[in-house]
Amino acid sequence: MTDPRIDPPFIASEREMLDAWLDWHRETLALKCAGLSDEQLRERSAPPSTLSLLGLVRHLADVERAWFRRILLGQDAPPLHKSQERPEDQFEATGTMTGAEALAVWRAEVERARAAAADLPLDTIGKELRHGRPVSLRWIMMHMVEEYARHNGHADLLRERIDGVTGE
Repeated sequence: MTDPRIDPPFIASEREMLDAWLDWHRETLALKCAGLSDEQLRERSAPPSTLSLLGLVRHLADVERAWFRRILLGQDAPPLHKSQERPEDQFEATGTMTGAEALAVWRAEVERARAAAADLPLDTIGKELRHGRPVSLRWIMMHMVEEYARHNGHADLLRERIDGVTGE
């Protein structure tokens, strides 16, 4: 399998660096899911965890949507994969959604997130509060890099468990 990711630059502006690292981590998630069947994408890590690659993709689609569309832009963009009754549904990957469908939804949210942030300075304050406090685009970008880095670690372990494939 070829690696489609573009390595982030060693020297760049803060914005170029944040965009590059976030895109690198986004593509890492896609790479961890590449070439797997729906059944493999649904495989759980280990009891009692319900974590799966499909669940991670669903979760990160909601994370992209929440931070960029709801918090940054103030749009009415309710969660796609969770409900008040079952907030962990996105991780459980219930229902009939295929891997291809989940990845398409996630990629669409990534594109919307890129568009939302594209022309805004990093000091832009989001239109919605997070835990009662204002949040800058800079903070959102840093948090997204952290969110993907953490979950890509999970994805790496899940992928190794499924078929032995490893890598950064």
